[in-house]
Amino acid sequence: MPTTIPCLWFDDQAEQAAEHYTSIFPNSEVLGVTRYGPGMPGREDSVMTVDVSLDGQRYVALNGGPQFTFSEAVSFQIMCADQAEVDHYWDALTDGGEEAQCGWLKDRFGVSWQVVPTELPDLLASARGEAGQRLVQALFGMRRIDIAELRRAVEGVPA
Repeated sequence: MPTTIPCLWFDDQAEQAAEHYTSIFPNSEVLGVTRYGPGMPGREDSVMTVDVSLDGQRYVALNGGPQFTFSEAVSFQIMCADQAEVDHYWDALTDGGEEAQCGWLKDRFGVSWQVVPTELPDLLASARGEAGQRLVQALFGMRRIDIAELRRAVEGVPA
């Protein structure tokens, strides 16, 4: 399969977003910046695109103007190994953003993310009957996902 690179359309905050994201994700860097030139739709010498690598995944941040905005129709999942990772990404990405249900959030730029422990899909797949109902009920009651609380729900142990 050819490489796919998500392009995120910002009004005029592409560079700030790239700097913010590279400060959050390990092994990340800005790979390059292109600027609008004469006769182009943006203000001459202003940032047009920022190529960025977030822990090995390439993205392009584009300053395209206010015509388009982000919505929850597209989100990026961050699969976290443990509660410390969940907490790290949740705290960093909700700073200036908005919390939502079940590990979803919008960051300060309006980009939607899902901060998900890697254990969650296994819990959802294996919990059956009342355990599954307790798990889903606990999950829907959370904003930031609490792995220990999900395990307690599956086991039927009160919080």
